[in-house]
Amino acid sequence: MRNIYKIDNYQYVHNNHHFSLNENQKEIQIVPAGQMLADSDHLALIYVVEEGGEFSYLQFSRELWSHLVDIMKSNQNPYVTINGKAIELIHFIEELEMLIFNIEGNDNYGKEFVDAIEEAFKEIFQKDTL
Repeated sequence: MRNIYKIDNYQYVHNNHHFSLNENQKEIQIVPAGQMLADSDHLALIYVVEEGGEFSYLQFSRELWSHLVDIMKSNQNPYVTINGKAIELIHFIEELEMLIFNIEGNDNYGKEFVDAIEEAFKEIFQKDTL
């Protein structure tokens, strides 16, 4: 069964970006899959993880996107902390960059989602045009 874990907390600690979940973490055992997806229905970005032989999702809501911009600017993959263990989200920056540039101006994702991405990541899009 696919689980969707909502990321709800961000901290910058010891020069690293850390996210955490608001979940009962005792049963969560994930392995980063290194892939990102768009969830235009929920205005969210998804990082795919493997869990028990299946795929589950870490959901980054719009409220966290400003932190994703900071992560892209730092060029450091973030970590998610589960059960006190920091797990690096491999290929996060590369995947996020490919995804947002694919979404930019692409109304197949829906106008509301495209507008939200373009607004949140405008600093990244502007940097690319310089």
